[in-house]
Amino acid sequence: MSGVPDVTDADFEEEVIGSALPVLVEFTADWCPPCRQMAPVLSALAAEEEGRLKVVQLNVDVNPETINAYKVLSMPTFMVFRGGEPLRSMVGARPRRRLLEEPADVL
Repeated sequence: MSGVPDVTDADFEEEVIGSALPVLVEFTADWCPPCRQMAPVLSALAAEEEGRLKVVQLNVDVNPETINAYKVLSMPTFMVFRGGEPLRSMVGARPRRRLLEEPADVL
């Protein structure tokens, strides 16, 4: 996905937990139609919020440690991390406006 970097089990700690910015993580899968539907929304969001919010994605099929650690069961799942802590979890595709409004109180 253009503009949205991938994170993995190997670099999740550094890229998400250790980030100075709040991080929106999309837990995604190639086989998930709603995840593919969210690709342009996340790409636009990443560009608009650059410097204020970091947006990344994690492929659940090849990163079992992270999905097990955060008990991710459905795709797409969006989690907002700030200061290394998961503060908000949202399940399912949603419009960009809702994707920003729902976690606004923790950003």
